[in-house]
Amino acid sequence: HASPELKDKFLPPLVSGEWTGTMCLTEPHCGSDLAQVSTKATPLGDGSYSISGTKIFISCGEHDMVPNIVHCVLARLPDAPPGIKGISLFLVPKIQVADDLTLASSFNGCNIGRIEDKLGCHGSPTCEINFENAVGFLIGEPNKGMRQMFTFINTSRLGTAMMGVSLAELSWQNSLWYAKDRRAMRSLSGAKEPEKAADLLMVHPSVRRMLLTQKAITEGGRSMLYECAVLHDKMIEARLSDKPKLEQEIDDRMGFLTPILKGFLTEVGTEVANIGVQVYGGHGYIKSNKQEQILRDVRISTVWEGTTQIQALDLLGRKVLLQKMKPIHEHCSEVAKFAWGVLTGGKGKRVQKHAMVVLYKTLEWLVLSYRIGYGAAKDKDFVGAASVEYLMYSGYVSLAYHWLKMEVAAEKSLAEGGQLEPGFYAAKIETSHFYFENVLPRTRGLIPVMLAPLDSLMAMPSASFSFDHNTK
Repeated sequence: HASPELKDKFLPPLVSGEWTGTMCLTEPHCGSDLAQVSTKATPLGDGSYSISGTKIFISCGEHDMVPNIVHCVLARLPDAPPGIKGISLFLVPKIQVADDLTLASSFNGCNIGRIEDKLGCHGSPTCEINFENAVGFLIGEPNKGMRQMFTFINTSRLGTAMMGVSLAELSWQNSLWYAKDRRAMRSLSGAKEPEKAADLLMVHPSVRRMLLTQKAITEGGRSMLYECAVLHDKMIEARLSDKPKLEQEIDDRMGFLTPILKGFLTEVGTEVANIGVQVYGGHGYIKSNKQEQILRDVRISTVWEGTTQIQALDLLGRKVLLQKMKPIHEHCSEVAKFAWGVLTGGKGKRVQKHAMVVLYKTLEWLVLSYRIGYGAAKDKDFVGAASVEYLMYSGYVSLAYHWLKMEVAAEKSLAEGGQLEPGFYAAKIETSHFYFENVLPRTRGLIPVMLAPLDSLMAMPSASFSFDHNTK
């Protein structure tokens, strides 16, 4: 989006890691509602701008690991229209940079108001930055800042989804090692190691369900991320091959998948981290065992780069309903085609059963989309009421699709002799079976909430929520 001059000057040290960068969007009064951004950008007459305003929740907004930090700041020009259509994007370096890349001796009006004391992620300084007549440079066209910033935001949303899976993996690893070592009580079906004081945690069904839930979500979530990574590579290949239509098609597909990955994988990643504490019992609540840190660190992932509720509105409102069902039809057609191939391809009975479930759930996903659309035609609030459950439903069905693909691949590798030991492939098959029987059924409980009458949610007056803290 930036001019060639800005790219040539600032990109090399950013790409090399000599400098770092930030995204400065949120302000104290507006949170995620960026239409309320009030930071001002005043032209200085030489192509640069004076930036003044306060930004909050800026990850790595100040540190001494590199000599310079480049801030990408949303601000308003003097003649900008109100709302989201009047926001521009500016590059504001912490220290001004000469044409030969030497740094000025003084700061560029980027003053740190405070460093937040947070629940987790203590290795990342989250800052309030007060821009006081800081000199900045316009990135792209005036008043198109949100469109340009979404290049950052969409990439960061996939990165946040990866954070959810990564910390789920860490929680799962810790839980597994602990359950394989810790002894407590006897198995309900009889002592497994009578010569020991107690049996291992691994033998208890409730503990196994927690561990297998962690395993199924973590490995399935990783597959979902790999799908987007492959799509991204194909998109870059299309761009380099000068195939703009194909590039746009892949970009649209990634646009549909991104809110599912970001919203769903961070929610279930937080669940997996919470399960990790539960597997440890009281020891999980103690800092020295490191398990509670995972839960504290992952908790921000459902908030970062747009809360789960915002991702849900993006998916259902913008990606499904506003595009007249086109993205959901294309996605479900691909899923259904694969499931039908497995169902009719002479595979084993269990994998065929799983293919039938995926096929049914995919058709149900489409039907639910139309039912919500019908409700939204009468009252737009129906979209907001249904959106989070719709996103979670979409995530569970997507995870089932990926487990079906992994199960098919594992069956094939077992039959043909894969590169890894047979136990690895057998474990994939068993984990898939666990997912279909123990996790995917959660979707049944999401549907009634998704389609619940709107008055059950919206009828109560705000003043009736609490009578000891009454508001209008």
